[in-house]
Amino acid sequence: MSDPGVELSIIVPTYNEKENISELLSRIASCLAGQSWEVIFVDDDSPDGTADLVRALAQDDRHIRCIQRINRRGLSSACIEGMLASSAPYLAVMDADLQHDERLLRNMLETLQEGECDLVVASRYSAGGGVGDWDPVRTWISRLATRLSRIVLRVSLSDPMSGFFMIRRSVFLGRVRQLSGVGFKILLDVISSSSQPLHLKELPYTFRSRQFGESKLDGQVGWEYLLMLLDKLLGQFIPVGLLTFALVGGLGMVVHLLTLAFLFEGMKISFLNSQIVAAFIAMTFNFALNNVLAYSDFRPRGWHWIQGWASFSLACSIGAFANVSIASHLFEKGTEWIIAALVGISVSAVWNDAMTRAYTRKKPSAV
Repeated sequence: MSDPGVELSIIVPTYNEKENISELLSRIASCLAGQSWEVIFVDDDSPDGTADLVRALAQDDRHIRCIQRINRRGLSSACIEGMLASSAPYLAVMDADLQHDERLLRNMLETLQEGECDLVVASRYSAGGGVGDWDPVRTWISRLATRLSRIVLRVSLSDPMSGFFMIRRSVFLGRVRQLSGVGFKILLDVISSSSQPLHLKELPYTFRSRQFGESKLDGQVGWEYLLMLLDKLLGQFIPVGLLTFALVGGLGMVVHLLTLAFLFEGMKISFLNSQIVAAFIAMTFNFALNNVLAYSDFRPRGWHWIQGWASFSLACSIGAFANVSIASHLFEKGTEWIIAALVGISVSAVWNDAMTRAYTRKKPSAV
């Protein structure tokens, strides 16, 4: 007779977490003794060999599985793929960095097994929970993100930004096609994608300090969080890709117009020369901004940044030439300078945005 399937799958997205894997597995095994469980590590091709270690450990332990993704990134999308790879009736999501309290897993499972709720969330902000030794800035950012999340929530939840939760697989599958898969807060994505309010329960825990590896919090994380909120609010009307283009392009346009106004109106430099300088500065701004918003391991740095910027500027010269030529022609024909500038910017915007993405999202070559 074949063995029955596992009852609980724990999905752990990873990127450069090799030093934490063995300890995490040891803790989970200790807490779930007597239960039927597995851990599915979804690794985004970590250069530190996380996936190789997981596969090696899996040779001696059938509780361990590995999904390695090549040329794809994102915590939420990793969690979705891991949950879709499971046949267990209950699915948990937690981080690999040992900051989540694995001792809650048994309580979470028992709570779901009672049948009165769809989702159990480990909360840092409910009574008895805490954020550990966070500094005031990180605490403020987390609180702000929590308040912003309430724009798209349909339930009362103290910690919608939690990355540690457990859900019925049937509930997840009923909502998976509505998920954005953008960003790093899969819990918020799941809850805000539900047409009907979920029955949930929160269990308090105290967030631990990271012992090994580096935090993944950076500009990319904040940007993707903003995109997910916008997708939940406007996604049925406007594709999230178009929103990204509009936000980045809009900021570049503001930089262009401010530079042009300063040079042409303030410094009394000719419109043609002012337009050339403004286009150059706006291109540099867009390259730098998208570099900040790219995944940290994809960002060119140092000499690679200069090489990338120079190559990108050369590629964007086609759009810049069209921008300057059209705007200057309109200005010479009597068009107001700001209108002429806006027309020129619009003509070059799509080309320059495509070049920005191409040059800031590809991995730099080895030194």
